[in-house]
Amino acid sequence: MKTISAKATELKRKWYLVDAENLVLGRMASICAKILRGKHKPIFTPHVDCGDGVIIINAEKIAVTGNKETEKTYFSHTGYPGGQKIMYANEAHSKNSTFLVSNAVKGMLPKNKLGSLLNRNLRVFSGESHNLIAQKPTLINLNDLK
Repeated sequence: MKTISAKATELKRKWYLVDAENLVLGRMASICAKILRGKHKPIFTPHVDCGDGVIIINAEKIAVTGNKETEKTYFSHTGYPGGQKIMYANEAHSKNSTFLVSNAVKGMLPKNKLGSLLNRNLRVFSGESHNLIAQKPTLINLNDLK
């Protein structure tokens, strides 16, 4: 039996629509990262972008469990002395309602050039509407893809 390696030209790409209302952030992000990576397909190849696109709507209505609202921190540094910036999850969510979702999914992708390429196929919107009607996204229930 021969192992088949997927080629970028042979792949059929689809777009999926995920409604994030009342979903737990980490569980939703891991399933979306799996779809972006292409692990749900039988022709998955680790070094090729064989994943599909994901559109996430209602990002402002995402749920986090435990004390993450007040205790989870996001750290950044400007590069200058004293340039540390620490933001809690509730502050980050009130500033930019799509930050928590996009950051969680990005953190579950590979940390290399392939991960950057895969992250381009993720679109996050804070409301019900999105501007990607032309891609004809399929609405999926994430409970079916666990």
